[in-house]
Amino acid sequence: MKQPIYIAGVAMTPFGRHDGGMQDLAQCAVEDAIADAGIESQAVQAFYAANVFGGMVLGQVLLRDLGLTGPAVYNVENACASGATGVHLACHALEAGRYDTVVVLGAEQLTTMGGGALPLQRNDYMTELYARAGLTLPAVYAMRATRYLHEFGVKPDVLAEVAVKNRRHGALNPYAQTKKETTVDEVMSSRMVFDPLTLLQCCPSAVDGAAALVLTTKKPHRRAKPVRVLASVVQSGKQELGLDDILAAEITARAARLAYAQADVTPDDLDMVELHDAFTIAELVYYQALGLCERGEAHELLRSGATALGGRVPVNPSGGLLAKGHPLGATGVAQMVEAVWQLEGRAGDRQIRNATLAMTQCTGGGIAGVDHAASAVHILGH
Repeated sequence: MKQPIYIAGVAMTPFGRHDGGMQDLAQCAVEDAIADAGIESQAVQAFYAANVFGGMVLGQVLLRDLGLTGPAVYNVENACASGATGVHLACHALEAGRYDTVVVLGAEQLTTMGGGALPLQRNDYMTELYARAGLTLPAVYAMRATRYLHEFGVKPDVLAEVAVKNRRHGALNPYAQTKKETTVDEVMSSRMVFDPLTLLQCCPSAVDGAAALVLTTKKPHRRAKPVRVLASVVQSGKQELGLDDILAAEITARAARLAYAQADVTPDDLDMVELHDAFTIAELVYYQALGLCERGEAHELLRSGATALGGRVPVNPSGGLLAKGHPLGATGVAQMVEAVWQLEGRAGDRQIRNATLAMTQCTGGGIAGVDHAASAVHILGH
């Protein structure tokens, strides 16, 4: 990126069930991020508030009680990619010189919705038709899993190994919703959701949380080697005509290629990845889409230990969506919080040694006729 954009401060709440309202979560994350940056709240010139189910002008509602009224507030909704899209839009404004310091906030309170499958798109007649036929997001990923197992001749327990790895990472993360390790047998014997995906292969849907970060063009005085946004890419899905490769994750592969070119790096340069593992098969599919391995080699990469803590390129050291949880609007921002903590050596028991380059990837929006509605990829480094 031509204009250096620094991440001066980050914060997040623990993900899980919270008795208070979303205002409490959001305000805690914003205040802590501003404090982490060592700046006064008056220095923030704009806020980008990401959320999916919170309703109109949510950013203004969440920030009002902090007295942070007056500056521009942009409300961002882009399904699961909302938080990452907020970062992308903020980077545009900073590069253009419109602002020099902004805050991106992501927040969601899903426990009030009662759990279970999240509501599907209401304004797309095609999606409603697909849903009536049973083609919900878990079913789509189950189809991908079935195809992967068939095409590459592996058994379903490889899917369970993704959950085992990420739950092991999550057990080291005090912010994760699930801090208990699991075994392949426990994952495989949990309730079947859509064959071959069992319950422990699906990210929790009843979770609350918030995350925030301070983006600035001013070099942070608190950091000897501040983390920069080296690439920020958002893409939308192309129309599928029925002959598409469901294992290609075309939208994510396209966004990743653009991000690598923007940052002038390659997949081999990455020290860690936080990716959108809403289902176990998603992590394997995204290994290939992000260029971490060749087609059909994702299960081998997993089983080699390369994507576990201590491996060549740890994936989801936070525990990912499978363990950390997935409060939709907060997820993309929380991925970057984890990346910054890792790059600054602040990740505690899950710290990756000598990490200097990180990628985050978040997709969102299950609508009929496209791979996904949106995919956001960011690369962070010093």
